[in-house]
Amino acid sequence: MTFTLEKIGRWLWLRLLAWLGYLCLRRQSEPAPLQRLLLIKPDHLGDVLLITPALRQLRQQHPQAWIVALVGPWSATILTHNPDIDTLITVPFPGFERRDAPDTPAQSLLAAIHTRMWAPVRPYLTLVHYALLLRAGQFDTALVLRDDHWWGAALALLAGIPRRIGYAVPACQPFLSTALPWQPTTHVSQQALTLCAATGGTPQYQSQEMTTLRYEPATTAMEWATTWLAAQSIGPATCLVMLHPGTGGATKLWSPERWAAVADALQARPDVCLVLTGGPGEAHLVQAIVAEMRHSPRTLVGQTSIDQLAALFRQAALVLGVDSGPLHLAVSQNVPTLHLFGPSAVERFGPWGNPRQHVVLRANLWCSPCGVFHACPRRTDPPECMEQLTVTTVVQNAEQLLATRVSQ
Repeated sequence: MTFTLEKIGRWLWLRLLAWLGYLCLRRQSEPAPLQRLLLIKPDHLGDVLLITPALRQLRQQHPQAWIVALVGPWSATILTHNPDIDTLITVPFPGFERRDAPDTPAQSLLAAIHTRMWAPVRPYLTLVHYALLLRAGQFDTALVLRDDHWWGAALALLAGIPRRIGYAVPACQPFLSTALPWQPTTHVSQQALTLCAATGGTPQYQSQEMTTLRYEPATTAMEWATTWLAAQSIGPATCLVMLHPGTGGATKLWSPERWAAVADALQARPDVCLVLTGGPGEAHLVQAIVAEMRHSPRTLVGQTSIDQLAALFRQAALVLGVDSGPLHLAVSQNVPTLHLFGPSAVERFGPWGNPRQHVVLRANLWCSPCGVFHACPRRTDPPECMEQLTVTTVVQNAEQLLATRVSQ
């Protein structure tokens, strides 16, 4: 009963918020031509990479438009040098922050008090604040590039943007002027491309390159990668394999013991040089893998920028890991990749590229994908969907990708 009342209350509140937004909407006799476009994408690194094909298409459709991307500070680096947008603005989208765990019980108590007092109203105060700021931009069109992001749809309405395009998710629909039919199993890259098509206009040219992920490391990053590889005595003839085991969700991780077995098997090949990579806070995971290995690999943890990591990936013969932003980054560098998926939906968040070059392994359990990344809903530990992926299967697929690259 409580759950039902909460749902009714939320439904009424969202419609009241939409009504207030329409009261504030600038009146005009007909929609203005598309000249000032706001793109709203709150997600993290990998999901923002997945919209880059749509950005390229959008620039081709509207070459004279002023295109502004609104993203979280956690993913801004992906679009900092993207040539398909004109301006990048960051917003601390509520619900998308990833905070470190408190160090002490006192800090935990203060965090709990802060959350209880502030959390219920913070999303709405932040919404009003940024809506008022964005009104000065006088945008004529907004694209909500996450299908279920009602907060972003409400932001576009309260900012006075007359043309607001998104998907007909019930929580979002009251805030949209154009709600496209929603297919929850559609890949997010295709969803973004479909939204762009709804803005009108025709691309100046069509090519396969337009539909690929786009991230170009800076020249300085490419020079750094060349220097680092030379310092490690890794030459052009070396078969460089890079293993990135970390990710943002605990249920997406694979056991260190199994990664160690895969790494040892690949390092047994005389032509392979294996490098373990990781971001800030992933040193313990990489150390756990190294501790289980027979032969210590090279490691590079918390020492690279996104630019530098992409530049290194570009030199690799294979990048493998779990569902994570860095694996999508590797896809954007046009190198073979091997992805281990468990609770994530491959149909929505899998690699966007040639399936023969970017291979996904998953167990296909009845409960997968569940989309729950903090703990298995069935309380299997480690999560059964990841545990059923075997070392043998991973090694065989990795060797097939390496063989295919050598034969090309």
